[in-house]
Amino acid sequence: MRLEFIMLGAVIGLALVNILWAANVRTRQYGVAWNLGARDAPMPPPSALVQRLQRAQANLYETLPLWIGALLGAAAQGHLGWKTQAGAALYAGARVVYLPLYAAGVPVVRTVVWLVSLAGLLLTLWALIAG
Repeated sequence: MRLEFIMLGAVIGLALVNILWAANVRTRQYGVAWNLGARDAPMPPPSALVQRLQRAQANLYETLPLWIGALLGAAAQGHLGWKTQAGAALYAGARVVYLPLYAAGVPVVRTVVWLVSLAGLLLTLWALIAG
């Protein structure tokens, strides 16, 4: 199996971890009855950790479809190679590092790591466009 598709599976797995982590922390705050219910009653604001995990999830969802599209498009065009391999490794690796940094509230370094993931996305896009 190609590295690019191993990284794709890893990032999809990471997205599930992010969803479940945020849900778990939110359920610990509000309780199991809230989680199992219709969630219609007003609740206090979510904790800072829940909010950070939700923002990290939203951030991932902003770029993940773009990266998947670029990767699958490059694959369909027969453009898989060093750009898609490096792009996938950078994107996936940075996203794995990004989540705990965001959850911990680490500034600056988190942004640098996000820029690394963006570089991975752009490398993958370059492979799609230029081969």
